[in-house]
Order: sequence, then C-alpha cells, then structure tokens
Amino acid sequence: MITAEWKPMDELVASLKKGYRRVLLLGCATCVAECATGGEREVNTLAPLLKMALAKEGQETEIIGRTLERQCEPEFVAEVAELAGQVDAIMSLACGIGMQLVAETFPEVPFHPGVNTTSLAIREEPGLWTARCAACGDCVLGETFGLCPVARCAKSLMNGPCGGTRPDGSCEVDPDTPCIWYLIVERAKARGALDSLADVRPAKDWSNSRHGGPKRMLKEELRP
Repeated sequence: MITAEWKPMDELVASLKKGYRRVLLLGCATCVAECATGGEREVNTLAPLLKMALAKEGQETEIIGRTLERQCEPEFVAEVAELAGQVDAIMSLACGIGMQLVAETFPEVPFHPGVNTTSLAIREEPGLWTARCAACGDCVLGETFGLCPVARCAKSLMNGPCGGTRPDGSCEVDPDTPCIWYLIVERAKARGALDSLADVRPAKDWSNSRHGGPKRMLKEELRP
C-alpha cells in the first residue's frame, strides 16, 4: 500500500490563508485511509481544525469535506466535478498519484496537497508501516527469496551483505533496522539454497527509474 502523513498544520494553514471562502477537503478511502491519514475519519477530524486555525488568522473559511473511493481513478474524481466548480480551492489528502489526478482534472481550481507521500509499505503491526518496494520496474525477488534489497537495503546492494552488517544482523546505518541481506542469507540457509547466493548479480537496470522521466506501462491489448 501507499503510505502518507499529514503536512504540518502551520504549513496547511499557510497554504490556505489566501482569502479562500470555500475549500474542498478531499479524502481517499483506499491507501491513505488504511494508514489513518486521508480517509473519511481524517477528513472529518482535519476540517474543523483547519477552520478554527484559519479563523484565528482572521479568515473565515468553509471547509467542505468529501471522501472518494479512490482519487487515482478518473471516474471517482468525476463525482466531485460539480462541487469543484463551487469552491475557491481544493486540498487533497490522497497520495501523490491521486493528488495529481485531481489537480489535472480541475486545473482551473487552486490546488494544495494536504499530505506528504512517504512509501510503498506493509503494515508490520498496528501503527507501524515499513517500505517493502521501490517500484523499480526490475524485480529481483525470485533471486533473493522474496526479500527486496532495492527498497530494504540502505545501499540498495545487489550483492550483499556489505562489510558494515552488525554481528546481531542489524544494519550499520540504523541499528533498529534488520540487514536485509542477513535475512536473505538466513532464508537461503533454511531452504538449503545458500550456494545460489554465490552467483554475482549484474548491476541493477535503472533504465526504468524515474531519472529518465515519468515511468509508463503500456498494454496495447487494453487500448481502444
């Protein structure tokens, strides 16, 4: 899932303190709802806080809260088309993908992000999400026993572990983080396949990274 967290309140207030009389606070009921950042409950919590904070700054603003099933799908965003034409600005609590679609759909309406998108993560325990995928476009999980060295190694090493792995199996960069290559080795041992890690993996193919511009996935069979 995609995780995100609220921007600091002073930053949110500053972005809206532009004389807006009506603001649409738009939530998303999918990923950001799961990490308790941008679902209906968070919209209902943040709306009055923003209204009060803006009032203290001398700006009376109506904050209209709505939550879509997803902000990353045009058909769901279209549900607020009429309302979008009746407000002075939109603030979205979706991930960066959903936010960009909303801003693109209503280009005439001033847009402000309400959250910072943080990672593609898994919920390890209540209240704790950890990044597990970097969406690199060149998956190597079949070679590393289902454990991703790109997202979970501080150095994204393809042939590890490095010389800085601590004796207890933690990462030299952060002692609270397990060395992913230590875990890969342990899993290989458990499966009796330790020898497979002796094969040197080639340098990562970064041609599909974001540094070459926006990533695209095209399936001709799905196009009209």
